[in-house]
Amino acid sequence: MVLLLHIDEAGYVLKGIQVGDNRQLEWTIAELGFTDQLHPLLTIDLLPDDVLIEIFDSYLIQDGRVDAWHTLVHVCRRWRYLVFAVPRRLNLQILCNPKQPVMITLDVWPALPIVIDFAAVGYRPWDMANIMVALMQHDRVCKINIRDIPNSLLEAIAKVKKPFPALTELKISCHGYARVVPDSFLAGSTPRLQSLWLVGIPFPTLGKLLLSTNDLVDLGLWKIPHSGYISPETMVATLSALTRLKKLVLGFQFSRPQALASRQRPLDARVVLPALTMLYFKGDSEYLEDLVSRIDTPRLESVKITFFSQRLFYTSLLRDFIGRTDTLQEPHRAQVVFYPFGVEITLFRERGMRDGETLKLGISCRTAGGQLSGLAQVCKSIMRPLHALERLGIYEYHDEELDWPPGMGSTQWLELLRPFTRVKDLVLSKILVRLVARTLQERAGERVTEVLPLLRTIFLEGSQPLGSVGEAIAMFLDARQLSGYPVLCLSGQ
Repeated sequence: MVLLLHIDEAGYVLKGIQVGDNRQLEWTIAELGFTDQLHPLLTIDLLPDDVLIEIFDSYLIQDGRVDAWHTLVHVCRRWRYLVFAVPRRLNLQILCNPKQPVMITLDVWPALPIVIDFAAVGYRPWDMANIMVALMQHDRVCKINIRDIPNSLLEAIAKVKKPFPALTELKISCHGYARVVPDSFLAGSTPRLQSLWLVGIPFPTLGKLLLSTNDLVDLGLWKIPHSGYISPETMVATLSALTRLKKLVLGFQFSRPQALASRQRPLDARVVLPALTMLYFKGDSEYLEDLVSRIDTPRLESVKITFFSQRLFYTSLLRDFIGRTDTLQEPHRAQVVFYPFGVEITLFRERGMRDGETLKLGISCRTAGGQLSGLAQVCKSIMRPLHALERLGIYEYHDEELDWPPGMGSTQWLELLRPFTRVKDLVLSKILVRLVARTLQERAGERVTEVLPLLRTIFLEGSQPLGSVGEAIAMFLDARQLSGYPVLCLSGQ
């Protein structure tokens, strides 16, 4: 870092410039505690210790790298002394990765906290040895982030039967087959843990580890294999002790056979998760039903749910859960998007000048027919009267036309549209116009206001539809005009 004293019309300004990145820090003379009579030839050596430390802190925050402090301690003896004099103030940490062999640095630097950050793809034996050396310093390891972990290293870590009192963040992922993690993992003691993410890692006895921490705010269990199955009852019992938990991500790798799925009667008394604001789930509807029937989340702001494709979706208890969560009520806009791999409906709520997602429901399915019928079923079951929802958009992802079966579905489209009784504006992408038009045409008789009774405007993306599509839209518009509930159709939006 180069430090310069710059003079401009506002006075003297000290600037710290990170060479190569063009990042710049500035402190005015008043902020540094000097008088306006400061000589312009002042050198950095004349700055007091507390000002230098403030400069160091700003530099390290903006740089963001764990080992950025190495640059500072190599400038001069004074800087080295100051940096090591306030390790907590500057959040000094030792990085362990293939480029930073901790086996060497442990004897060079002070006893600072250790961060293990490692991508194990194409790992070498000495890289694994390097990680194990760091893990043996169990009382100093504060963060562990290992991607694509091999089973050999996972088993080696499980054999380190020592507590990790300084650990605040643990992230481990495996994209192949991973062996089950034993309940002795990390000696079952991580009292300062705040963030835990396991991807593809089976850990059915996770609850024992989490009993040792009261500070967890971020819990992610993703791509859970069958060998890592945790029942809804056990999961709720585990969550009940996490009173500071703000984000919960729970996703299974495969659909669980229905014969093994838990179907319990909902409890009269529910566990309250007082701090939870975000809930993301991927799995079978039965599991989610059993989970949400046992919890209350008074501060929940965002819910994202993706169901595996099923013939029948069980969502009555999910409907009740949404209904008793005040922050999920009264969305003003909805958006349906069909993807090649699934379909999602998102409800938006006004938050200041911007819309905020409150509820996203998706179905993982690669057939257009399955997407439409599944979404129609879920919407019919879950959607309560949405009195404030006045705008609905239906789109394909990047205009990728799906393989819709011939004659697919006015019945399914009708079921999908039926819950939106307060919608005034309907936006249709240019491909889906021809599909929805048939449903609207069939309502051109006496039942013309049966679907979207308050509709006022249809926005057709792209060019105005021609031929049978245009005729179907026209018949619907004429019928609405005669009924006394006219609808305006605009294209090119």
